[in-house]
Amino acid sequence: MCGIVGYTGQRQAAPILLDGLSKLEYRGYDSAGIAVRDGNGEIEIVKAKGRLAALSEKTDCGRALAGTCGIGHTRWATHGEPSENNAHPHLSDDGNVVGVHNGIIENYQELREKLLHNGYHFYSDTDTEVAVKLIDYYYKKYLGTPVDAINHAMVRIRGSYAMAIMFKEYPGEVFAARKDCPMILGAADGECYLASDATAILKYTRSVYYIGDLEIGRLKDGAVTFYNLDGDEIEKEKVEILWDEEAAEKAGYEHFMMKEIHEQPRAITDTLGSVLEGDSLNLEGVGLTDEALKEISDICIVACGSAYHVGVVAQYVIEDLAKVPVRVELASEFRYRKPLLKEKELVVIISQSGETADSLAALREAKSMGAKTFAIVNVVGSSIAREADHVFYTMAGPEIAVATTKAYSAQLIAVYCLAVQMAKARAQIMDAYYKELVKEMTLLPGKINKILEDTGRLQWLAARQANVKDAFFIGRGIDYAISLEGSLKMKEISYIHSEAYAAGELKHGTISLIENGTLVISVITQSGLYEKIVSNMVECKSRGAQLFGLTTYGNYNIEDTTDFVIYVPKTDEHFAASLAVVPLQLLAYYVSLSKGLDVDKPRNLAKSVTVE
Repeated sequence: MCGIVGYTGQRQAAPILLDGLSKLEYRGYDSAGIAVRDGNGEIEIVKAKGRLAALSEKTDCGRALAGTCGIGHTRWATHGEPSENNAHPHLSDDGNVVGVHNGIIENYQELREKLLHNGYHFYSDTDTEVAVKLIDYYYKKYLGTPVDAINHAMVRIRGSYAMAIMFKEYPGEVFAARKDCPMILGAADGECYLASDATAILKYTRSVYYIGDLEIGRLKDGAVTFYNLDGDEIEKEKVEILWDEEAAEKAGYEHFMMKEIHEQPRAITDTLGSVLEGDSLNLEGVGLTDEALKEISDICIVACGSAYHVGVVAQYVIEDLAKVPVRVELASEFRYRKPLLKEKELVVIISQSGETADSLAALREAKSMGAKTFAIVNVVGSSIAREADHVFYTMAGPEIAVATTKAYSAQLIAVYCLAVQMAKARAQIMDAYYKELVKEMTLLPGKINKILEDTGRLQWLAARQANVKDAFFIGRGIDYAISLEGSLKMKEISYIHSEAYAAGELKHGTISLIENGTLVISVITQSGLYEKIVSNMVECKSRGAQLFGLTTYGNYNIEDTTDFVIYVPKTDEHFAASLAVVPLQLLAYYVSLSKGLDVDKPRNLAKSVTVE
């Protein structure tokens, strides 16, 4: 959730650190800070509460800080309130060790007591200060190297972390340590970089290393060296990041979210293209041959947030096409309820970042039970991608806005491919229908572009909903799954209280909340359920609700029931989510814009939730 950057080389470090932190603002934060060491090991630390602009102003855009080695951090408060005092970097009592940290140290109170007993003092409420001083303690106790000190600390720390650390006696070096939190290291042209996300350093290098769990990295003299928990040097494979820095810029759009909404056709095309061969799909490259698909008895989809909503869509589509039982689990609940997995069950983990803490823990739980695991992720080399038995990479490119759009759409096309190919492999659909489904998937990008060509009516509607206090999204079947995502988009960026319900459940309590002016958004793409949901809409209208209908072209009689209708092109109804979600994304965006909110960085939210 927090952001880390580090640099050592020949150039002034502070401007590079600030530039890197600016690329990580989308992750969510409440304060920021940088630490720079000069050639003599002297350190200067500057921190600021609030946006990065405050830190930049304090340091004259970094020009006020001398030194060619440094680390920086954007903090999301977990231990201790947002403040300059609690902001990172933190340092040991005598300034010997300075560090930044992402994650949560679960036994920090125990370690704090140990350090207090050994004469250390604490100025903040953070677990990070504890980690920094623990490293300093072991460095002095054993009179060893930084690697020795960090190794001893890693053995004692329980929890998750990615750390960047500097030592006074090693003025041109930066050390990194990791467990369960993302961290990459890179080197180019005699300079070294580290970051919690590739976007922070793409401007400088696209050749990076992924540091593994319980490993240490050392940045020195333009080279990166890695060590295991025993302190032995180990070799790591360099990875080339294929998308470039330009892909993470706004490209003329006012917000990243709008840019990424418009990038959905390309994300779908590229993701589908990775497994498309002519008019057929081939999943062998992602580890699922037709023979393997035949062997699967059940599917368990595990995810969080929007990825969970993708799983709900997948449940309807896979069960209907492939006739395989599917259940969808919240990753945060999966490992705590002692799940039962069958011998031939496939556990599918869906995550944009590939670092989502709950999803990663669920993956490990499934593997410990002997289950076959299959990951759908967007980030190459991420923890979930590396640890799953098989991985399907979505080709969405970097997604910067906190509210996911194109990653969601890329995940949808991935689960469609799984459903369609599984249905064919298990002889549940005829070859002609299989070809028809594959063709229809290739047409989805063009149909999304048609929706994006005309957004004027949605802007008009959004401007009139800015003061709405409550919104309810209703649908049946796949339309219920679409409603879940539409509701999430509305609440997370417009701060309007919003809920999604299976329409048939309204009369079991929810309809008591409907009153004059309540906004009810009905998703109606499933023809077999059309009359049922119209009946539910009439019930809401009779209680004073404003009705907004979202349906496919041809259902024009819906205008007799609703106050406002948006139409999307027709497609095979299994794929309706890919089209229907786009107007809902746009509606949330325009409502947020009408309220003058920060669309890309909604309050209290982070892009990658890397702590439990």
